[in-house]
Amino acid sequence: MNPVEHFFGGWALANVVPLTRRDRALVTIAGVIPDLDGFGLLPELLTRGTRHEVFWWTEYHHVLGHNVAFAALCTIAALCLARRRLVTPLLVALSFHLHLLGDVVGARGPDGYQWPIPYLLPFSGAWQWAWSGQWALNAWQNVVIMVVLLLLAVGIALRQGRTPVELFSTRADVTIVAALRARLYSRA
Repeated sequence: MNPVEHFFGGWALANVVPLTRRDRALVTIAGVIPDLDGFGLLPELLTRGTRHEVFWWTEYHHVLGHNVAFAALCTIAALCLARRRLVTPLLVALSFHLHLLGDVVGARGPDGYQWPIPYLLPFSGAWQWAWSGQWALNAWQNVVIMVVLLLLAVGIALRQGRTPVELFSTRADVTIVAALRARLYSRA
């Protein structure tokens, strides 16, 4: 799955129970943060074909942030930062692991490479989580998942009065919710 799907998935999960905006942000971030290990893409592209080529994305994406140690670190951070000290860390751990599951089932590259998840790192590299039926990143299944997540976001906006924009700007969020409600409720 792509980072946008992970973001919307984490935000939808953050809205299954009443949480503060801060706690919703923690759960949402946990759904995206494993991809922090993709930091090397730009340097890799910029150095391609040079004498000083780096392979930071090739070597570290789906490695540094896609493992049990990083999941534990994120969960502990949520435990320290959350207002709801039990529910939020549990949702953070779930959001993180849903990211990994999404990558296992739907992140095959255009070249056919399947991104295995070295889940037990740094404790062991002996086992990697993979699925032979992994669909491509741009497959119809991911498109359907994204459409469902967008519809969920609209539903949450209409019922609970917030959108994922709340994580960046409460003022813009209020404006978007008002526009959605005006547009969709005026037709009813």
